[in-house]
Amino acid sequence: MQELLKKVEESSLREEPLQFEIGDTVDVHTRIKEGNKERIQVFTGVVIARRGSGTRENFTVRRIVAGEGVERIFPVNSPKIAKLDVKRHGRVRRAKLYYLRDRVGKATRLTERRAKKDEE
Repeated sequence: MQELLKKVEESSLREEPLQFEIGDTVDVHTRIKEGNKERIQVFTGVVIARRGSGTRENFTVRRIVAGEGVERIFPVNSPKIAKLDVKRHGRVRRAKLYYLRDRVGKATRLTERRAKKDEE
């Protein structure tokens, strides 16, 4: 049964997986359908969590809008995600950055991580 599920899920996975890590500041380009038109909307923020695996894998992006924290959860393998741009690499020591929810202003900034040699 497990092998059968794995084969079915493989058809739904992206050909080129999204390359990002926890703490990265990203621009998520999302396809939005309005009537018969389609447009792309950008959601910019810090990746604070990543959970699941396979087709059920998703990640949470947090940003501050008008002094209010806004979080949005995106499925990694969703066809609605047009592309994902990594703006900054944050240096973190945790898998989940939920502590950023309690912080305001400059306290939410993460230090920049130096690029790895294999990323160049």
